[in-house]
Amino acid sequence: MMNFDKNSTIILGLAGLVLVVVIISSWLARRRFRRLDPRRFVSRWREIQGLCGTENTWPLAIINADKLVDDALKQSRYKGKTMGERLVGAQRDLSDNDGIWFGHKLRNKLVHEEYSNLKKKEVMKALAGFRQALRDLGALK
Repeated sequence: MMNFDKNSTIILGLAGLVLVVVIISSWLARRRFRRLDPRRFVSRWREIQGLCGTENTWPLAIINADKLVDDALKQSRYKGKTMGERLVGAQRDLSDNDGIWFGHKLRNKLVHEEYSNLKKKEVMKALAGFRQALRDLGALK
């Protein structure tokens, strides 16, 4: 049987604690940031870009882009009952929070209010925010 002095026991205990923290952190990181399949997201993004050709389909492009980002958030395992809650959870991981929130709020206006006065500048700003969020999440390159 080996004899350990008090210092050796403390050092072994701290080393074990550090090991447990590293293992748990690694597990949590893998749980949160699940790799997304960019091929699936790229094809859907191209469909959304195709909707930007005429003013009549701009609202549909905004709505579909918002849904695509929400799908990426869900697959990345961000928690929340709504997309807004998931965006709050992801805000530290998104480089253009103002852009994604602009797009999401514009989508909400289109769906919940009678907002039919879309401007090209608004559409472009919203889609840029959605695209950056998808890049940040690893769904687009």
